[in-house]
Amino acid sequence: MNTPTPRSAASHAAATQAPYSSRLRYESARIHAAAIYCSDGRLGEHFDDFLQQGLSLPRYDRVTLPGGPACLAGHPQAVLEEEGVVDELKFLVEVHKLKRIVLIAHTSCAFYTARLELKEPRLELVQRADLVRAAAYVHRVTGLNTIEAYFARVMEGHVQFEPVEV
Repeated sequence: MNTPTPRSAASHAAATQAPYSSRLRYESARIHAAAIYCSDGRLGEHFDDFLQQGLSLPRYDRVTLPGGPACLAGHPQAVLEEEGVVDELKFLVEVHKLKRIVLIAHTSCAFYTARLELKEPRLELVQRADLVRAAAYVHRVTGLNTIEAYFARVMEGHVQFEPVEV
């Protein structure tokens, strides 16, 4: 006898609700830019704000994963991530005709503290150096020349984006 698997109240409610319709207007035009940054949900809105308002990049393509551009800096702990991100970048450059890449690292990133086991003051130094290495690698695999890097610093409840020369 088959017994039905119980569903949680949340999944049942989601299955019976009407589809959600976003109030945002869809814009089909591409802006030919992508950003690579950490998937830390505490900073997602800050990254969007900086990229959309600070750099005037509405509708940029997103490549997010723990550590963001750290996977492109040659760390043996991120070889699998590197392969995936390089494949995605090549695809986006070809199909979305990217012309600009923005790399962002941030303070207290768990990728660096947990996976790479780094602590301050060395942590930020490695992150900034990784942005330089990642930019060089992105240029090498995509041929793009417009690559920018920023370090996001949490200060007194706000996030400040500092340019990093690459």
